[in-house]
Amino acid sequence: MQTPETVLVIGAGIAGLCTALSLAPTGRSITLIERDGDPPANDPDTAFRDWRRTGVSHLRQSHAFLARLRNIIKADHPILLERLAANGVRDLTFANMLTPHQQKTYVEAPGDGELTIITSRRTTLELIMRDYVLSLPNVSLRSGVLVKKLRTTRLSEGVLRVDGVIVEADGAAVEISGDVIVDASGKSGFTIEQLAEEGVAIKEESESAGILYFTRHYRMRAGRSEPDRNENPPASGDLGYLKFGVFPGDNGNFSITIAVPEIEIELRKSILDPNIFHNITLLLPGLRPWTNETQAEATSKVYAMGNLQSRWREIGDADKPGALGYFALGDTLVRTNPLYGRGCSFAAVGADTLRRVLDGERDPAERAKQYQTQIRAELRPYYENMLKQDRSAIKRAEQALIEHHKPRLKARLMLGFIEDGVRIAARKDTKLLRDAMRGFHMLEHPDKWLGKPQNLAKVLYTWARGKKHNAAHYPPEPGPCRIDMMSALALDPRADIVRVSEAHRLAA
Repeated sequence: MQTPETVLVIGAGIAGLCTALSLAPTGRSITLIERDGDPPANDPDTAFRDWRRTGVSHLRQSHAFLARLRNIIKADHPILLERLAANGVRDLTFANMLTPHQQKTYVEAPGDGELTIITSRRTTLELIMRDYVLSLPNVSLRSGVLVKKLRTTRLSEGVLRVDGVIVEADGAAVEISGDVIVDASGKSGFTIEQLAEEGVAIKEESESAGILYFTRHYRMRAGRSEPDRNENPPASGDLGYLKFGVFPGDNGNFSITIAVPEIEIELRKSILDPNIFHNITLLLPGLRPWTNETQAEATSKVYAMGNLQSRWREIGDADKPGALGYFALGDTLVRTNPLYGRGCSFAAVGADTLRRVLDGERDPAERAKQYQTQIRAELRPYYENMLKQDRSAIKRAEQALIEHHKPRLKARLMLGFIEDGVRIAARKDTKLLRDAMRGFHMLEHPDKWLGKPQNLAKVLYTWARGKKHNAAHYPPEPGPCRIDMMSALALDPRADIVRVSEAHRLAA
């Protein structure tokens, strides 16, 4: 009988835990190596308040976990879903996403259950996942242990064999061997840089997401329940100068995230003030029912997350894998704009892909090639779709601050197609929304739904009918215009306009 492979996983965050979930059923021996300490208690509120995670800077930002992640968990670990639910982690179904108009005639269709999101504070999800993973017989965790370096052997020019890690434990350097090394340490992971320094070809592309995130957590007051989404304005929206959303959490908690374009300097400088942040929520009709004084109380400061770089990495060349026995996944390999909620799902898909590759191939070089090929096929379409949307949003945010700017006809047509065609058609037609959500939740190619002739025809028909005929399907205005918002917050609405307009004039 062949001895099971040993797998060392650097990092016990969501990506590392997803790796353990994927590989544990294969019988491999899995060791998670985590730099941070254990959670302070097996309690969601204590974990949220006191768990220190140096390696997860976005731990207390809002999270929603896409259907692709939930479906992967459900396939192999249904007991984990039960434990999550028992600890307050919630399902948001496809029916929860429908407009009031759509809910009146909604009939559940096969596959709608696959469109279910799970939602909670990130600390709660991670706490329960971690406890479950450590209950598996072939998984162990070494916490408070810092990986300092990969252990490598040069096989040929540009090709290394990775067969272990060197860690710092109790002040001493210790070597740990493994047949497979997985780097799931997140965006601050450095092992890929080590590989590059040792001669491995690393392809990397990166660009700014153009946005900053600000999040504050709240708790429902005693006796209060969540506002009825059908009787209140939408709890998420895009005003151009800011985006906002409510993220229902576990155990009576929820969070508000307000995303501000990088170019909006006056607003982003001020929003860390808890009073400014809270006043913004009260000025947005969709958030006011959640955060007003009788409904909820704030339970945290305002958490900021900036320097958001989307990044795509590939290790080695197409015809020559660079690192045998080494696999990166999650934010270590691909970083995305959190706006789309795909980071954790990317990690889960990476772990699922790794299992297929390891189970299907024993040759280390073929494993490396197949992993890279399959990751590109699985994730690249969503990455490129995100880049297109981010670039468009960055351009619109800048143009909104250029005085007397008039968009070109092509830009106006494209915006009208999205805002008055795609968006409104999806709010009218449940089948269209269902198809769109399959792309959003990474269950099929993100552009497939709009490429279907019948779906494109519905969108074009809706757009051609015009706003008057579609008036019943437009949501209420999500909030005040930029000048009104800035004035209400006692901020200077002209400062950024003057700055950006002058820069544009000089550049021209």
